[in-house]
Amino acid sequence: QVQLVESGGGLVQAGGSLGLSCAASARTKTTYVMGWFRQAPGKEREFVAAITRSGTMTYYADSVKGRFTISRDNAKNTVNLQMSSLQPEDTAVYYCAAGVATTQILTRGHVDYWGQGTQVTVSS
Repeated sequence: QVQLVESGGGLVQAGGSLGLSCAASARTKTTYVMGWFRQAPGKEREFVAAITRSGTMTYYADSVKGRFTISRDNAKNTVNLQMSSLQPEDTAVYYCAAGVATTQILTRGHVDYWGQGTQVTVSS
């Protein structure tokens, strides 16, 4: 069992940058693949980014590739999402996610643990 707590959401203007962080209550290094999902009003939750247990490989949705960067610090049990060139369509609640299977499976939405979410609003 692991609890995930996100932080760092907020309001930013289009073209700006914002960083999100997710703190895990348990050791994640050898146990969980980690990722971020988001859900905009009236839309389904969608995959954003994922990272392997070792942190050596990352995966991104096409819509954020080149703008978002996911990273993890296994010593601190944290995973971060650095977002740049933000656009109004990036407005959503962002959720931290942890999975016990593979990263590829996590990207398909098979998540074992969710955080409570943090709001990101991008104004035009």
